[in-house]
Amino acid sequence: MTTALHGRRGLLRAFPEDRDFRRFFPGYAVSLFGTAMAPVALAFAVLRGPGGAGALSWVLAARTCATVLVLLAGGVAADRLGSRRVMLGADLVRFLSQGTFAVLLLTGRPPLWTMLMLVCVGGASEAVFNPALTALIPRLTPPERLAEANALLTLAGSVAGVAGPALAGLLTAAAGPGAVLALDAASFGISVLMLARVTVRLPVGAPGPSLLADLRAGWWEFRSRTWLWATCVHFGLFNLLVWAPFLVLGPATAAQRLGGARSWGLVLAAYGAGSVLAALALLGRRPRRPVLVATTVTVGFALPSALLALGAALPWVCLGAAVAGVASAVNGTLFGTAEQRLIPPEARARVAAYGSLGAFALGPLGLAAAGPAAALLGSRTVFGFGALWLLGATAVVLTVPSVRRN
Repeated sequence: MTTALHGRRGLLRAFPEDRDFRRFFPGYAVSLFGTAMAPVALAFAVLRGPGGAGALSWVLAARTCATVLVLLAGGVAADRLGSRRVMLGADLVRFLSQGTFAVLLLTGRPPLWTMLMLVCVGGASEAVFNPALTALIPRLTPPERLAEANALLTLAGSVAGVAGPALAGLLTAAAGPGAVLALDAASFGISVLMLARVTVRLPVGAPGPSLLADLRAGWWEFRSRTWLWATCVHFGLFNLLVWAPFLVLGPATAAQRLGGARSWGLVLAAYGAGSVLAALALLGRRPRRPVLVATTVTVGFALPSALLALGAALPWVCLGAAVAGVASAVNGTLFGTAEQRLIPPEARARVAAYGSLGAFALGPLGLAAAGPAAALLGSRTVFGFGALWLLGATAVVLTVPSVRRN
């Protein structure tokens, strides 16, 4: 208890010894809030056009594909050019693309092809930004405070995930989606201004003879660590078999027997609340084996799916979602800290890119397959299979010696 309170007080003093983190964090937190607002505005911007739900599926798929396709190149760019420089470029591009999108919406109704192009630019920029972020954070704070820094970043993301969509819904109804995207663009502009004030000297990795050589070197760093690729496979299959069906079939189940959209909103709010509480609890705590703890808590993701499979009432499903939110915050914070400590600085961005690619590449397939699987087997069967698979898979991953050791 004393340790946690001490950690929180240090963080409330805004990292007085970590000048560059203090400069970086406010802008990043603001951009997270804008990013959390954008999907609501994007959905309504597309749905008010002639394509309806079909057009929205194309837009979401295009953004996801752009992100996946650019991830590896983003990791190479960050390791070659320096993470701060790459992040500045990515946020500047997002500022311009979201600003253009907002202007088009405020002045008319842009055609579908324009929206597809702009969301692809945004998705590609995100793919460049995120691996660079993993490499940057260890340079902004001393090693003994790295876990706290990551916990604070997780907390900012969790708060944005809860409050951002709610505010976006109100603003979209009152002023239209263009106004919300304009705020999102402004948030990236603030992030650029704050990140530009970071003065820490960031080493740039010696580039290989080619892009392919850099990718091969990053792949060797990734595959040579069993704990890393084993947990990556685990999370990739989790997104395919558990989380994608939950996101697709969960709202349908809520509409059928839990009370509709309001009830599903409560489930997602409970997930966000669990994530916020866990991030707060992590402040000031540094587990000796972060990979072991991060892997173990993934069993919490099975609870909401298991409860839906059992036909549980709404309060129980909300409780399960809160537990999954706790698992998300703990896993993300501790695993990110382990990567930053155990991966060589010159390869961190590339390794992070390989990890993200492996973890999320199967997600779109899961989203597409969830509906047909439920039509064939029933939603409860899909939920139940995912929950049972996750429990068994986590037990298998925990048998890996390097997972238990780190």
